[in-house]
Amino acid sequence: MASKVTSAVMRQGLGVLGVAVRAEKAVFAAAVLASGLYGGMTVASAWALGWATENVVLPAFDKGDVTAGALWTAVLLIMGTALLKSIGVAGRRILAGLLQYRMQASSRRAVTRQYLRLPLSWHHRHPTGQLLSNASADAEAAWAPLAPLPMAVGVIVMLFTAAIAMLFTDLVLALVGFLIFPAIAVLNLVYQRRLSPLATRAQQLRAEVSEIAHESFDGALVVKTLGREALETERFQRRAHELRDANIAVGRVRGLFDPMLEALPTLGVLAVLGVGALRLSTASIDSGELVQVAYLFTLLAFPIRALGWVLAELPRSVVGWQRVRAVLDAEGSMAYGEAALEQAAPANLEISDVSYAYGSARVLHEVSFDVPPGRTVALVGPTGSGKSTLVQLLVRLVDPASGRVLLDGVDVRELAYGTLAGSVALVPQQTFLFDDTVRGNIALGLDVQDEDVWAALRLAQADGFVGALGDGLDTRVGERGTTLSGGQRQRLALARALARRPRLLILDDATSSVDPQVEAKILQGLRGAAASVVVVAYRMATIALADEIVYLDRGRVVDRGGHEELLARCEGYRNLVTAYEREEAERAAIEVEEVGA
Repeated sequence: MASKVTSAVMRQGLGVLGVAVRAEKAVFAAAVLASGLYGGMTVASAWALGWATENVVLPAFDKGDVTAGALWTAVLLIMGTALLKSIGVAGRRILAGLLQYRMQASSRRAVTRQYLRLPLSWHHRHPTGQLLSNASADAEAAWAPLAPLPMAVGVIVMLFTAAIAMLFTDLVLALVGFLIFPAIAVLNLVYQRRLSPLATRAQQLRAEVSEIAHESFDGALVVKTLGREALETERFQRRAHELRDANIAVGRVRGLFDPMLEALPTLGVLAVLGVGALRLSTASIDSGELVQVAYLFTLLAFPIRALGWVLAELPRSVVGWQRVRAVLDAEGSMAYGEAALEQAAPANLEISDVSYAYGSARVLHEVSFDVPPGRTVALVGPTGSGKSTLVQLLVRLVDPASGRVLLDGVDVRELAYGTLAGSVALVPQQTFLFDDTVRGNIALGLDVQDEDVWAALRLAQADGFVGALGDGLDTRVGERGTTLSGGQRQRLALARALARRPRLLILDDATSSVDPQVEAKILQGLRGAAASVVVVAYRMATIALADEIVYLDRGRVVDRGGHEELLARCEGYRNLVTAYEREEAERAAIEVEEVGA
């Protein structure tokens, strides 16, 4: 069973390497040539040393004199092979690094582009920590074998060249040396079988540790306010210890096999010296040939380990690549049409028989209503009635299972890419601000003049507090806007949407942290913003400002009309919007009774 797993990992790993080779043919070819130069010059250096021994060293001992020509020839041979070997080493390392880092960068870009293409429904099924791991640790692990790969190819060239050189030097010594090569191959195979499952487990645990860490950091407020520091630390520690143990197990295997891989060529040197000494005593070979073969084996020890490095990285590479491919092969990316929206006036929105489900749980049932140009429509309903899901459909974060969302009579699925974003702006419940300046957060890549930024801030009732900040528009707001209050963050998010001059503005409970008086000013100001407005609302004051109200319950449109109309005829609506007032009245009545008693 282990043999099958190892062979499968080997095939998959070689397939991953093949992807890199095909993607970067020129760089890989140049790296292999440089590595081949290194391997060839390694063998040539052994020959040069043997020639120098036979023609310079021994005559110096025997005759006490060496000709200048022989000496300079030996110097040029040794220095020439060393120089070319150095060029090969430098070229191999630089090009191997270029190959590895370009593939890692390419994978990260591809994963990130896929994240942006995939609909929100796909992101709902995948934790953020996992997605971060896919784009970082997994992309890095997938191409880790590329660093030693050119060297490993050079080693193959070196072994082939060395075999030919030894055969031409002395057949008997070559046969003695060749006994080492099968032993190295067998040892590498055993090494791979032992290491593969351990390295695979370690790479999986790296991703899991990343996921837990991100979840804890992202939920820092919950962790601290609920006093879960110790529990989160224990949860992270438990998985981190598993990763530690997995890495230690990998280290043990490497610690056991690396010395053996290094020792085998040394044993080959001893065998060659032993047999060579006997043949030297019978004059079957000369001293230069023995030195050449023995020195060649001493040079093979380190490069042969490159084969082990590649084999050791293949399991991690396979796991990393599988996790990256799971993202790249994910289905569900949104298709776009070619339709355009020509109008500049407030948009006309129509929702026709829209249904949607999360898995088997349907949350919207044939919802239909419209928002005439320039009108403000409030979506009202109890928790879980489908309001936020409907908002996601309006801005096409997800597509309906059935029915249509029409903007100016055009199905939003038929619009060209970027067209909807150019006409519709959403201010969600959870406000997100980047660690940037106020200006940067509002413009967000848009070429907006400062006067337009201030105009958006005034409409969002945010110009007052922004003007009071130390650096005004150049004030940095911190990560997620931590230096601002919740209401200030919401108003900046609203200003960001207004700066784009949308034809349809959607507010998903986007003023819940704002004072009621400020909220009323904002909504009154939006009436003159040349946009249709859809607002998810809970406050009576907010709801009363809408031109029309759509009341949702359990994913269905139960009623629609003006505020006073729904108060009179819709019991569910009346109970929902008057709940706070009724609670206050009941509490006051209880207090009166207690005083009377």
